[in-house]
Amino acid sequence: MRGPKPRITVVGSFAVGLTLRAPRFPVKGETIIGSDFDIGPGGKGSNQAVGAARLGAESHLVAVIGADIFGDVGVNLYEQEGVGIEHLRRTSERNTGVGFITLNAEGDNHIVLDMGANHLLSPADVDAAEGLIASSDVVLSVLEISPATAARGMALARKHGVTSILNPAPAQPLDDSLLSQVDVLTPNESELRILCGLPPDDPTGTLELAHRLQQRGVRNLVVTRGGDGALIITADGHTEHVPGKKVSVVDSTGAGDAFTCALAVALAEGKPLKEAVEFAVCAGALACTQLGVIPALAGRGEVEAMLLDLDFLPRPD
Repeated sequence: MRGPKPRITVVGSFAVGLTLRAPRFPVKGETIIGSDFDIGPGGKGSNQAVGAARLGAESHLVAVIGADIFGDVGVNLYEQEGVGIEHLRRTSERNTGVGFITLNAEGDNHIVLDMGANHLLSPADVDAAEGLIASSDVVLSVLEISPATAARGMALARKHGVTSILNPAPAQPLDDSLLSQVDVLTPNESELRILCGLPPDDPTGTLELAHRLQQRGVRNLVVTRGGDGALIITADGHTEHVPGKKVSVVDSTGAGDAFTCALAVALAEGKPLKEAVEFAVCAGALACTQLGVIPALAGRGEVEAMLLDLDFLPRPD
């Protein structure tokens, strides 16, 4: 850790999420009456930057948003949460990203995105933030932006000896030139299969697929398994399962973001990979206990209490 707080830079995305709960997902051509409408800031990069700040990091976001009212939602959020936005660019060329989220009674989700201005985040934007990246402890990126832009973030992290984490969502096949720059890859099990060019429900074993990606240059993988925790596959071939935490699931939408930013914070603080994953599993579990992504991102005390199996107060609605 290079300063009094771990410094996390996220090269990522922002979108406003519009969420609606339904008793089940509709089939083609069907209309279902829903409830609990919520509108709030989202986007995987933004979520991870806010989550890192709540966990005590000095957090910065490199992103592009529109010059519209949804973009204002993002700026207001970052001011409130203490996220650095010196490399947040606003544009009138495209709308701010938006996402439409449907939740069923079990808390599972379907999401449709128009990423809008996020498509304009370029490698040149990342180059403009090179000084920030060089002074960071961890650089995070996601695939709601151009893979070339994510790759530039990973490459600059490698250039300056900074730990790089790629959360490969939404999943897509990636070039070896990107994968070889990644220190820690954090797919879920369906994303892992897509990264290998397979259908998301392909029966090939998770461990075999992880080794395929390592042969293409990825150093370490942390495969998230929802309520079953996470599987660690390290660069030296060591494999270990970290069990999940039992919670009452209300909304699983932001669990992957909560997991990934907590992993980044813990690694930036110098924790070994297994301890960092244990910390991240708790953050991911807590993110499932409230409706809406930003309200569900836990603070440091909540995560540490769950990690230590201490009693903690119920989370506010």
